[in-house]
Amino acid sequence: MKRTRTPRIKICCISSVEEAALAVECGASAVGLVSNMPSGPGVISEDRIAEIASTIPPPVGSFLLTSKQDTESIVAQHRRCRTNCIQLCDRLTRGSHRDLKSALAGISIIQVIHVTGPESVEEAVAVASLVDALLLDSGNQSLAVKELGGTGRIHDWTLSRQIREQVNIPIFLAGGLSSENVRQAIEGVGPFGLDVCSGVRTNGNLDRAKLIRFFEAANAAAQ
Repeated sequence: MKRTRTPRIKICCISSVEEAALAVECGASAVGLVSNMPSGPGVISEDRIAEIASTIPPPVGSFLLTSKQDTESIVAQHRRCRTNCIQLCDRLTRGSHRDLKSALAGISIIQVIHVTGPESVEEAVAVASLVDALLLDSGNQSLAVKELGGTGRIHDWTLSRQIREQVNIPIFLAGGLSSENVRQAIEGVGPFGLDVCSGVRTNGNLDRAKLIRFFEAANAAAQ
């Protein structure tokens, strides 16, 4: 049977140096550090984000998750937090992705697309050439209180596969992933990476056993 590449795995909602170390020890290619959000789990202070980011070994991605929508504020926030990636959890309303790339040379820019319907495919294709990667999640920016991640819900993976097939940059898949459905996610979408939060936690805390099961299931699915 043909072997496929095991997706990179990003562990999100990291809240401490100890959680980051555990994620990396178990095989994480990236960790997510959540700044202020209108809703959802995992929010920590910018000082804590900077502290954790400073401990991440260079081959591992440190993602600053931001809900800010203007490039000036995003650049200023990144200079305080000092991660090597920025995950834009909402759409830009002032400034452009090109402005961010110019101001933050060497920092990877990942745009979140909240997959709510066929229009999300069009949005993803339109922005793909402007960023380094897309992250397909299950939030909803149209609610009175925006959901920008951490919902624990699965979205329509057929739409995510359409996006993956139509863009030429890495795709991370997020939303409701666990060791029980990771094979289906890999086979159904074929993402470059997987982003998991609640599926590897117990009572909000990172769970070593669940982490190990998730990585084992992802590796097995690539056989």
